[in-house]
Amino acid sequence: MQAPHIAPTRAEAPRKLPETLEALPSAQAKAWRPRRVLITRAAREWPLAVRVAERAAARGAEVVELKGDRITGLRGDTERETYRRAKSTLAVTVASPSAMRPQPIPPSADWRFDLATGCPAHCQYCYLAGSLSGPPVTRLFANLSEILDRLPPLAGQGTVTSRQDHRRHEGTTFEASCYTDPLAFEPLTGGLAETVEWFARRPEDMSLRFTTKFAGTSTLEAANHGGRTRARFSVNAEAVTRRFEGGTAPLQGRLDAMGRLARAGYPVGLTVAPIMPIEGWRDAYADLFHRAAAALPEAADVTAELITHRFTPGSRDVLLGWYPATALEMDEAVRAVKRNKFGGRKYVYPKALMTEMREALEAALSQAIPSTRLLYWT
Repeated sequence: MQAPHIAPTRAEAPRKLPETLEALPSAQAKAWRPRRVLITRAAREWPLAVRVAERAAARGAEVVELKGDRITGLRGDTERETYRRAKSTLAVTVASPSAMRPQPIPPSADWRFDLATGCPAHCQYCYLAGSLSGPPVTRLFANLSEILDRLPPLAGQGTVTSRQDHRRHEGTTFEASCYTDPLAFEPLTGGLAETVEWFARRPEDMSLRFTTKFAGTSTLEAANHGGRTRARFSVNAEAVTRRFEGGTAPLQGRLDAMGRLARAGYPVGLTVAPIMPIEGWRDAYADLFHRAAAALPEAADVTAELITHRFTPGSRDVLLGWYPATALEMDEAVRAVKRNKFGGRKYVYPKALMTEMREALEAALSQAIPSTRLLYWT
């Protein structure tokens, strides 16, 4: 079956976006520096909030202590202005009891917990577009110790690594990057390294997982991880990375960071997402896997998760509002529809194309990094 090429979603040719919305080319991206840091009243006394305020101010950010706990000042006169303000803002708040409650997150891990919600990157396929409401601001939770205290009672519970024979050795797994990229703001917070060390001290059979598109790993390299954290890097074919992943670390930077953490003793992983049938996709993904192999030490403990591109009508509408000139294919006519038990629709690639891509990518991965454990394809 011939793979559809990436094409503009709308009839007109892609046009240059205003500077306020133009996604930065990945190759030029540096560590994120928010222009503003908003600290809520409830968060300001937490040590993590104090640390963020000091570090952000030292980097030239405007630090604002809000009078209450409501995040304000994000709305602009237009949707584009709101997007620009939100993406350049870090809001430091306190997770509510409901937000601290871990949730099942198959097929990746047993449980999900959140260090933050939102992400400062500009990925034009962003999965958070259909999950988080309101302006796309990054909300950091200052009450990290309270969040972590909710996790120990869940040891031995869950439906993924807790019960699957081929993953039982991972222990009860906790995913920290479902609604954020925790490495994106690590230079300001140090919270991910703190979480890594918390898991290393636990007597229970528990382990941490996170995935990232950033490459600033110095705090993690220095952390005492005890082999209990799997650091996964979200990677893609070079053409997809350059075209659709603005504001992130370049692909080679991510692969090099993965190699550094593997050499520091971390189990690592490739989260290949979202897989797209771009022109020359077979060679493009084979090249990705060979570059990953070259970055890794010979004895690295590596897993892989292969995730194809999909969208919902709601996420598509949000993304077209954020990136009106996107060349990302989101055409229902060339997709297959999947429905959930509530009647919601999700558009995926047709079955024949999915089978073709799965066979090709699994073979290429096995050839390039034979020791890799493939966790799932979706």
